[in-house]
Amino acid sequence: MNEQEQSELVEEARKVFAGPIAFLKSAPDLKFLPDMAVNEVAFAGRSNVGKSSLLNALTGRNSLARTSNTPGRTQELNFFDVGEPLRFRLVDMPGYGYARAPKDMVRKWRFLVNDYLRGRAKLKRTLVLIDSRHGIKDVDTDILDMLDAAAVSYRIVLTKADKVKASHLAEVMEKTAQAIRKRPAAHPAIIATSSDKGTGIADLRAAVLESVSEG
Repeated sequence: MNEQEQSELVEEARKVFAGPIAFLKSAPDLKFLPDMAVNEVAFAGRSNVGKSSLLNALTGRNSLARTSNTPGRTQELNFFDVGEPLRFRLVDMPGYGYARAPKDMVRKWRFLVNDYLRGRAKLKRTLVLIDSRHGIKDVDTDILDMLDAAAVSYRIVLTKADKVKASHLAEVMEKTAQAIRKRPAAHPAIIATSSDKGTGIADLRAAVLESVSEG
């Protein structure tokens, strides 16, 4: 994609995300999933990675996704309709890796997420959120393995980029790029974002729109 095409995509994405976006439903189990009417993009990340804040920044809403002081509380797939008429859906996946979560909750999470990833034909890409301060951890590797095994395309999004020095961010981006280089389902380009400062949000919107427009 050349510079002009990217600029046009960014502008189209800005307009799409400025339009109607509404919560559709929560699905604690596969039987509650909505029909596969349109393409979907899912968001995955550790419980304290800032996923809700990023979703709110992405959509320009202060409270579209619930932010909780108790990480790991939400154990459901949350669906959001984008556009009127409906263009695509965003899917907020339950956070993972919360140390104090009961084992049965962790097991339920794995079944729900794995079954969703493997069986959702309209899922075009999963955006895996990684904290810029820490880089990829073992719990992140688990979800990357699940995505590779399910053959679901995914892209790494670094969060809280404003919390680290530019030199550290560059180092984390390079280490992350090396870590995913041999992973079959990984998109090679990484997006660094900050919900507070708005860094990378326009590029992230464009990445979402690009992924749901494929096929």
